[in-house]
Amino acid sequence: MIQSMTGFSEKRSDSKTVSVKFSIRSLNHRFLDWNYRGAQIGEGESRLRALLQKKFCRGRFEVYLELSYLDPSAWELRINEDLLQKILSSVEKFSSRMDKSVSFSVDRVFNLPQVMELKRRSLSADEMAFLEKSFKKTLEEVLRMRKREGMEMAREIRSSLQRIGQKVSQVEKRAKKQPLFIREKLKRRMTELSRENPLSKEKIAEEVAYLAQRYDLTEEITRLKSHLDYTQQLLSQKSNEPVGKKLDFVAQELFREANTINAKSQDIEITKAILTIKGEVESIRQQIQNVE
Repeated sequence: MIQSMTGFSEKRSDSKTVSVKFSIRSLNHRFLDWNYRGAQIGEGESRLRALLQKKFCRGRFEVYLELSYLDPSAWELRINEDLLQKILSSVEKFSSRMDKSVSFSVDRVFNLPQVMELKRRSLSADEMAFLEKSFKKTLEEVLRMRKREGMEMAREIRSSLQRIGQKVSQVEKRAKKQPLFIREKLKRRMTELSRENPLSKEKIAEEVAYLAQRYDLTEEITRLKSHLDYTQQLLSQKSNEPVGKKLDFVAQELFREANTINAKSQDIEITKAILTIKGEVESIRQQIQNVE
């Protein structure tokens, strides 16, 4: 099953000690790209990235984490008592000399540099496990969205393949009339050559072989049909193996064969059919730019 590379999910989860909110957005990218913002969780970020790499192979993932501690014991308050005592003593001496009372509110005292440090302790093993569980749930929602979009894209691509198949059938029927065009060209060519010099049997055979090979569309039509079958196989596979790059390659091959047929064709109806095929292939190529 193919999947898109775009998706989004945002989920909040609470435990007894922490509140977690993950926002994950995935976008198109040639490779797997990780962009993390939000709460600093140290080595926990690498663990989250490893979880993502198990589920996805391509795409740019923008991950944002809001983390709140619900347990007051999660914070460490350190007061530099010696420094605070020194500051208060200096203020008291100053007040005595000025014969004027000088006081500080509590908030001003704690705003003094180096007096107080409020530090959050590291996540416990249980909290990290809860963080990973919440991240997995958010990833699952992103994966479901990418698969839903992938199904829609597969439907559009199959529609284009069906229209291409119809035009290939038309080309195949019209190509059977190519010998008529070859015969006319051969007559004109023989007339031109005979005016210059008498034609030998070898020369005539050479011209026939040249024109027959130049305007024969059998191989190109066979390859076109083969590429269409392979594309259908890629769209129908049940595994989660990424197929975006393979689809892009096959689309290039479809376009190349269509161009070759267009160059060799002597029939305006074949040319019209090929133009339609190239338009559908271009539509497919636009779709698969977003396929993982």
